[in-house]
Amino acid sequence: MKRRAAAVTALFVAAAAMAGPAPAQVPKKKADDIRVDVTVTAITIAVTVQDKGENRYINDLAQKDFAVYENNEKRTITYFKHDFEAPLSLAVLLDVSGSMAVQNKLEEAKVGLRSMVTNVLSPRDEVSLLIFADGEVEVAAPFSTDRTVFLQELDKVQAYGQTALNDAVAVSPEFANRGRNEKRALLLVTDGVENDSQLSPGQALEIARTVDVPIYTIGYKIPLSDQLLKSLKRGKAVTSAGIVETLSRFSRATGGKAFFVDRPGDMYAILRGLKQEQSHQYILGYTSYKDESGQYRRIRVETSNRRFRVRTREGY
Repeated sequence: MKRRAAAVTALFVAAAAMAGPAPAQVPKKKADDIRVDVTVTAITIAVTVQDKGENRYINDLAQKDFAVYENNEKRTITYFKHDFEAPLSLAVLLDVSGSMAVQNKLEEAKVGLRSMVTNVLSPRDEVSLLIFADGEVEVAAPFSTDRTVFLQELDKVQAYGQTALNDAVAVSPEFANRGRNEKRALLLVTDGVENDSQLSPGQALEIARTVDVPIYTIGYKIPLSDQLLKSLKRGKAVTSAGIVETLSRFSRATGGKAFFVDRPGDMYAILRGLKQEQSHQYILGYTSYKDESGQYRRIRVETSNRRFRVRTREGY
């Protein structure tokens, strides 16, 4: 944050210097001399399309059926792919902080994740394990199609320390983006209790959404009792409703989904659904022309059929 503040200060000083003491001393530039630097970037987005009524996945669309808008300007789709068999790179971000020891949350989460890796993922899918507590995110198991290290490290983890949830969400998508497969996702498993982050939820999201990785969240056994929550939280602003909204926002902005469950069986069903959704995704690509302002670019995807519900990341 200090680095950002310094950059803002430098820009302010530069602007003041450019203003000059008198207009007569600053030669006017002709229109031909004005130069705007534009960065050409290839943007790839994962898109899920479902029927609004039945929630069934729509799988028979072609490139011509989609329209992509960036800041309300239509962009030409330059890449299109829809492959059921395409492998997935899944990064699991597991909360191992002290609050996950309450109500046996961590051990039950480990059971669900073990079942997912063993029974749901295909042999071509690769998976990694990230764990976070006390302000640190550790790569416990790197991406691999071999499940051995993942399962061994998953068995070892124990709950400890404070929860820097926002900080973990900020840094993990960049790692998840290193997966070898075109389809990538980050799976966050947490009880949502935040008590140790340097970043706010908004700051974490600002960083996370610069990477094209949807965040799927499982909010597991979120504390509903005010008395229990008071014993785990740092500030009065943390509420059960606030936890739900924050986790939902992380997923909604990146094109993923958020789920809130209290039983291991429900978690396993969600994990199966996540894999199914990834199989049905479309991958679209387009060219973005971005200036040096660093302004947030909003993305909107539409289909030719208005009865369909389209989900993708909100922007970058």
